[in-house]
Amino acid sequence: MLKPDTLLPSAAPLPARRDAPPVNVPLMDVTLDRRGLLYGLLFSFLLTLAVYFGSQRFHGFDGALAGYCFATIFALFGVVYRYVVWLQRPATRTYWKRGWELFWQPGQRVHNTLLFFRMGWEKLIEQRFIRRRSKNRWLAHQLIFWGCVIAIAITFPLTFGWLRFESDFTNPSDYLIVLFGQRLEFFTFPARSVLGWLIMHGLNIAAVLCLAGISLVLGRRIKDEADITTQRFDNDILPLVLLFAVCVTGMMLTVSNMFMEGKFYYWITTTHAVTVMLWLLYLPFGKFFHIFQRIANVGVWFYKAAGANGPQAKCARCDAEYMSEMHRADVKAILPDLGFDYRHDQAENWQNLCPACRRKLMTLNQFQATGKEFM
Repeated sequence: MLKPDTLLPSAAPLPARRDAPPVNVPLMDVTLDRRGLLYGLLFSFLLTLAVYFGSQRFHGFDGALAGYCFATIFALFGVVYRYVVWLQRPATRTYWKRGWELFWQPGQRVHNTLLFFRMGWEKLIEQRFIRRRSKNRWLAHQLIFWGCVIAIAITFPLTFGWLRFESDFTNPSDYLIVLFGQRLEFFTFPARSVLGWLIMHGLNIAAVLCLAGISLVLGRRIKDEADITTQRFDNDILPLVLLFAVCVTGMMLTVSNMFMEGKFYYWITTTHAVTVMLWLLYLPFGKFFHIFQRIANVGVWFYKAAGANGPQAKCARCDAEYMSEMHRADVKAILPDLGFDYRHDQAENWQNLCPACRRKLMTLNQFQATGKEFM
């Protein structure tokens, strides 16, 4: 055990082990990750098969939407590739592995399943953690979230040929849904009914929700000095610009069709297609990728819950509890993989000290190095 008066060389991290992997990799040595490439190609191939069979061998596939389909397949490849690479990082890999181990614990699976749905509702759907920070921020997230969910639920099935609408043979003024080539004749609706209006204008409703959320976000980013100083165009502004362009050009199609006798419809269609494809291509590489990262937080939830209910690690200097024992052991295992070795005399570890004692020892070492006495 570390003695209370033990002074560790804490002004700088201890040298990395010789066998530790280098932290900075030259740009010329960077290549595509083989595992990410294989998984990306696999999921893209599976989606292509789903489009082929779901559209009845392209019988129900609309050729005018082929560009959207290709962009979606490429976006899926990018998302899966980056996700697989992200999961291979030491910290993420540990959370992912531990999360599944804790989830499948014998005797806890029913409880963990219920906990998964409860926390999924709070974290992903209700987003309660954002509401605690700011109701205005939470409202903006909710508007954009539900606008995107509605748009995706409508657009992707239509693009893949899984879903389309046809006139009812017995009553041409009514429409019915064709899902995976099966006519759902038990569910018909008049085209001019309220339900028909909601279905036909579902994308416009989604666009209005997104535009309202974008307005709130931009308003905060313009007025909040903290956001102004930290925001970056490529990470904070560009996603909103692309989403704004998709919404506006999509709504202009309806405006051209209903109020402008179809004028500029072809130009608006082309512009809308370009904006949607740009948004899809940006999806794996920009800020919207955190949508998929949020799903992996399931492992973090179970990890924190198990750590809080398990044995706690005590500081080797002051004997205070400061984290779970599982967390400390994982940190000790992860840091050498990152090229950092915080062991002292090959026996003790810097991680055995609580944050308060680390700061105190750093101060004491600085006084000792300068030859001054601590008052």
